[in-house]
Amino acid sequence: MSMVQRPFGVNPCAAGGHLRRHHARLCLRRASSVDATTGNLPGGSSSSNRRRKKQAAEESQLEVLYDDGFGSVTMKDYWEAVRAMPRDDGGPPRWFCPVECGRPVVDRAPLLLFLPGTDGVGMELILHHQSLGKLFEVCCFHIPVNDRTSFEGLLQIVEEYVKYESALSPSRPIYIVGDSFGGCLAISVAARNPEIDLVLTLVNPATSSAKSSWQAVLPLLETMPSNLPVVQPHLLRYLIGNPLNGALVSVQNGLSPQETLQEFSNSLASMLPLVSELGDIIQMGTLVWKLKLLKSGANYANSQLHAVQAEVLLLASGIANLPPSGEADRLFKTLKNSKLRYFRNRGDRLLMGYGFNLLTIIKGVNMYRRGRQRDFVNDFLSPTLSEFKKTFGEDFKLFNQLLSPVMLSTLKNGNIVRGLAGVPDKGPVLFVGYHQLLAMEVPALVEGFLREKKTILRAAAHQVFFVGNYEILRQELSLFDWFSAFGAVPVSPINTYKMFERNEFVLLYPGGVREALHRKVSLKFKFCCTKIAFSIVCYAYFVVPGRVRHTNCFGQINQNL
Repeated sequence: MSMVQRPFGVNPCAAGGHLRRHHARLCLRRASSVDATTGNLPGGSSSSNRRRKKQAAEESQLEVLYDDGFGSVTMKDYWEAVRAMPRDDGGPPRWFCPVECGRPVVDRAPLLLFLPGTDGVGMELILHHQSLGKLFEVCCFHIPVNDRTSFEGLLQIVEEYVKYESALSPSRPIYIVGDSFGGCLAISVAARNPEIDLVLTLVNPATSSAKSSWQAVLPLLETMPSNLPVVQPHLLRYLIGNPLNGALVSVQNGLSPQETLQEFSNSLASMLPLVSELGDIIQMGTLVWKLKLLKSGANYANSQLHAVQAEVLLLASGIANLPPSGEADRLFKTLKNSKLRYFRNRGDRLLMGYGFNLLTIIKGVNMYRRGRQRDFVNDFLSPTLSEFKKTFGEDFKLFNQLLSPVMLSTLKNGNIVRGLAGVPDKGPVLFVGYHQLLAMEVPALVEGFLREKKTILRAAAHQVFFVGNYEILRQELSLFDWFSAFGAVPVSPINTYKMFERNEFVLLYPGGVREALHRKVSLKFKFCCTKIAFSIVCYAYFVVPGRVRHTNCFGQINQNL
């Protein structure tokens, strides 16, 4: 009981942990299948079955602008969690489930396995435990500090667990997040099991560690006593990261320079004793073993890159040269089905960086799914409160100030009022509009509906936003990622029907891209509108014609200013 009550405790996932977790999942299936079985009885009707499915879909949806808990954990919590981990119990590498992840709130949540970096602690994902725990079953890999299991042995442990989970739920994808050395393990597992549905997220993978400068000084380190504590700052930073960057995580936005400096100083002062204590635990023999393990892991992973069939998301840092310049580009070109996000202003510990939200990135690149194929409607995740504040309070703040949008709507009595009071409170609703220049009005519309109606405006976007042809090297989160994270969906009759079935608000521009670029609109415009109107009449949906004015003058006005 005491282990559960600790704020940053762990629950073992091995042995009994497997049975407990899957027994709970089986009980959920039994409980949710009661209504489904009654639909097959003679008294059940097809309409009641549809209502039950619709109700189940609505219940599994996340609340709009829900609090994902991101930002509530600091690096001090990480160091305390590391100190609480067993130092040397003589046991082998093991899996554990972080207590703070809790239970997923979505139905059929996929499994997420975290493979740690060089230190092997397995708590590097602690800043994201609460946000990821709502959407995944999170399980982390821990390698004891004095463990001497070879890379092949570690690979076998991870591979056996992946096969075990895949056999339990063959239709459910397995996400693997590999940090540094864990990226080499993830690549190797995916290459050896192409038949398993895996989704890899590689954070600064150590595939080039065999060429690093630390390998050159390895013979010198081997001559030192194995029980010598690692107190040299550069060696310690290589294993546990830079404490200065970690102290910035707890600094809040909107503070004055004096308050920011004071909070940073307090955070750093509270962390330094924990860092020095960890330096006494790590000895020179451990460092030498870790460097050898990195070299063997990098060599094996590089030899298997051609065999990786899984979806891959590469996350690379621009500071500290990790991975070295050109390594992320090489992996992006070598791996068949990969996407790259390059963060120029972030350091080596990317997962522990200030404001770095792994869940937002996964959502933005359209890699979250609960089945074999991604369903852009049913697999969509509502934006969180932290994402809303970050996007519209920071990223688009200057844009909205320059655009200065004003929302107007018409009431039932014909009066025009400021705001969205004239818009229905519940869906399904179809908004049909006319594109302005470069669709500059879409961010303002999305923000307005989220802020006033607490409703997501699902924009039916062109297929080019989702095919992946826009992927370029060394890009950070792009405008395409923002559209996906806030509800954009490929325009199609099937997707439109699914969104109507879920009582959602749909934004449609029949003129499409040509209209946004002020080109001549195709003659099929009238036919499309007729077809849309027919389907709406059949299913009795609201149609709200919309109009945005004067955004085309936006550039000219700012030029005159």
